[in-house]
Amino acid sequence: MQDRRRTPRNKVIYGGLAEADGTSRECVVRNLSETGASIEFRNDIRLPREQLLLKIARKGRAFAARIVWWRDNFVGVAFNAEPFVSYPRSDLEERLRRSEKKKRELQRRIRELIDGG
Repeated sequence: MQDRRRTPRNKVIYGGLAEADGTSRECVVRNLSETGASIEFRNDIRLPREQLLLKIARKGRAFAARIVWWRDNFVGVAFNAEPFVSYPRSDLEERLRRSEKKKRELQRRIRELIDGG
């Protein structure tokens, strides 16, 4: 089979969200390039061929895309020429930072109590 991609795709495993016609479905992004991606859904799905929005939380980006091919629950998409849409990143990093700070404060307080403070 001839590879017709313009840019090479990097193998990744990112959680994604495909939105089309007012509905959204979770998916796994299997490979990614500047111009497209291969995504996998849990089961066979129906999507409009015209347009969908692929959100990749780990990248903090959303791409307007069109479906180029699909086989069972695997779908290949090409990103549209319009610039990507940025959306807020997960707050997980901030929550982890706060948790680590609280942990250090508790450890300090425990040392004070043990030392008789």
